[in-house]
Amino acid sequence: MKKSSNTYRFLPYIPEPKRTNEWIHEINHLVYLHNQDNISRTMAYQKFFLLHPEIKWSFLASMVSRNAGWNMTDLKGDIFPRLLHPATRDALFMTYERANWSIFQDAFPQLLLYHYSTRYKKKMFHLSKEFHISSFMEEEWNRYWEERDDHRLVHSLIINEQHLIQEPVIDHEVYKKRVFGSSLFFIEDHLHFSSVLFPTLEGELLGASVHGFRKIENRIQLGNRLFKILFQPDYHSSFLNFALQVEHSGSRKDYEQFCKSAPKTNTPMLHQAYVYIPHHWKTHTDWSIQKDIDKEWYQELKLPDRIELSHWYFRKQRQLEKVANIKGVFTKIGKWRGKKKRPTL
Repeated sequence: MKKSSNTYRFLPYIPEPKRTNEWIHEINHLVYLHNQDNISRTMAYQKFFLLHPEIKWSFLASMVSRNAGWNMTDLKGDIFPRLLHPATRDALFMTYERANWSIFQDAFPQLLLYHYSTRYKKKMFHLSKEFHISSFMEEEWNRYWEERDDHRLVHSLIINEQHLIQEPVIDHEVYKKRVFGSSLFFIEDHLHFSSVLFPTLEGELLGASVHGFRKIENRIQLGNRLFKILFQPDYHSSFLNFALQVEHSGSRKDYEQFCKSAPKTNTPMLHQAYVYIPHHWKTHTDWSIQKDIDKEWYQELKLPDRIELSHWYFRKQRQLEKVANIKGVFTKIGKWRGKKKRPTL
């Protein structure tokens, strides 16, 4: 894989730390710089993969992050404004945004520790606690440094990030009530509207969907399945070509332009739809201290029977549009009846 000069300039040279606090400050600044929004996160993951193609999780993270951006701008497209109250759409956006931010805030320092370990030619993972990285991942990075088991590292990062967002996002009282407890999420979950798509320049959509999104085990299994698809030799170059040729805008137009039979969603670009959202962590807890690691989470999965999702996904989109149209009709009838009941003056 040829690396451009822009790829090398992506992460600046930082002298080997003599004063640890100053070095930690520089790393935190880099994390803040690239954790501004879904666009900056997606491109940071992708650029890191181009710099370190051995860290396969980074490319997986960039492609899943593209999907998060598309989910965000769906809320400003043609369908969801007809289905959802603005407050519900705002809550959905914050769910995607908070999870996207949280994973990057945790994972990018790990990637940077690895990057500067390679620059200094010595391990820097003993500084993991300075960035609130779990003891589980500190151990896994040390193990990777010695064994170079790239598949195990991907599985470990998937396990870590899904546990990381469970309590502050998935189980958060506000999100649980307004998002995961809503009838729309139930419909999406059971009809598999919640999908991760990997587009190609040839107009194909490959990927997988998740059922029972709130369960950690299901999300881990989905992540492992997506990794299997993304790095399948028959498809990997097509996904990478798409990523290199199509700059992430957050709009589904990024891939719809290549799909002849795709229903147009008319989703805006992310920067047109949303402003910068500041975040912070009130508390930091190490989820791995009180959690046992299931060996099944490391099992290599078979490639799913059906990974070409274009027709399936477009059919589901049309179904959702029909639901929006039906709701629109009933809303108009309700307004008309309300007017009829009003007393005349």
